[in-house]
Amino acid sequence: MIPEGDTRLRAVCSACNTIHYSNPKVVAGTLPTWGDRVLLCRRAIEPRKGYWTLPAGYLENHESIVDGARRETQEEANAKLNELQLYTVFSLPHISQVYVFFRGPLDRPEFSSGEESLEVALFSEPDIPWDKLAFPVVTDTLEHYFRDRKEAAFPVHYAEINFPKRR
Repeated sequence: MIPEGDTRLRAVCSACNTIHYSNPKVVAGTLPTWGDRVLLCRRAIEPRKGYWTLPAGYLENHESIVDGARRETQEEANAKLNELQLYTVFSLPHISQVYVFFRGPLDRPEFSSGEESLEVALFSEPDIPWDKLAFPVVTDTLEHYFRDRKEAAFPVHYAEINFPKRR
């Protein structure tokens, strides 16, 4: 039903009239760097098991987005980052997700696979496994980074990625 004062269909409890909202999921991640290389993780879980990605995952309740990005980097790559700067934001309305990536240097070049990663490695631009990247947001973030690095300017990038809804 559409609750009074609202404009959208919502799940409303018929006994107590509590509105149960279903809102987009936020994915927080990082683009870790060391010199001219970036850190990628090969996924040990579905979706896209065996493909390479940036460390990222769902934001937890009561967690800031930057804390979530740091936590995911620690969990997936056992890596710590220095200062982080907002870098890419992607809205994916067709799957009700928002991806936010922060760019930052590794504290030191020490990392290893976490439970959700088969392996973790540093890649220079020519060595990136472009045809084995897990998600378009990862490809887009890396393309922005290597292009921006040439100019030594790293603006925040935003994009909306729309795919047709599945039937």
